[in-house]
Amino acid sequence: MSDASPIWTRPARGARGPQPTHTRDEIVTAAIALADAEGLAAVSMRAVAAALNTGAGSLYRYLSSRDDLLDLMTDRVVGELRPYPVPTGPPVDALIALAQRQRDMCRRHTWIIELLPRPTGIGPEGLAWFDHCLGVLAPVPCPATAKFEALAMMTGVVTLFARDESAAPPPAFSGIDLTAFPHLIAAFADPGPRRPDLFDRTLRGLLTALLTG
Repeated sequence: MSDASPIWTRPARGARGPQPTHTRDEIVTAAIALADAEGLAAVSMRAVAAALNTGAGSLYRYLSSRDDLLDLMTDRVVGELRPYPVPTGPPVDALIALAQRQRDMCRRHTWIIELLPRPTGIGPEGLAWFDHCLGVLAPVPCPATAKFEALAMMTGVVTLFARDESAAPPPAFSGIDLTAFPHLIAAFADPGPRRPDLFDRTLRGLLTALLTG
């Protein structure tokens, strides 16, 4: 039976069994390398154990389940957001700089997009990140609920853009008669230049509205 307590509150290994041959950190490092190379679906206790040249059963001396491993992976990667930049200028500008760090993190580890919404994955590094963001927003005269909403939406926009970047391109409309869709025809005929500042503009408008509305 899995331990119901958060992985962060448990010892790094069980008290029973032979002397450990690996550390919890080594297990998490191997799992992240596997996810980076092959995707999150490739991360199983058996696969991680094989990468460490050990048996899957031995990992259960350190973890109760795969969910524990996913939570540890999430918090380790969120730790890459350190060191946090010193806030300068308006709070919204500082948050956009932090959001860019989040976006870069998601680009390095595309699988993290699937794990960030998991409530169990908010560990020490995740709490430190939110605490820092709230510190950035300390001068903003709005309720804490509005600040939490703004930070949640910021992460949502980051993952939306990161997911779009990592997704396969949409199928072409070649061979399809678009005669009945005049607006699509006009849009495809003159799509205009791609706007590289869409991420910044989207976040700026959203954060400004949430924090001052």
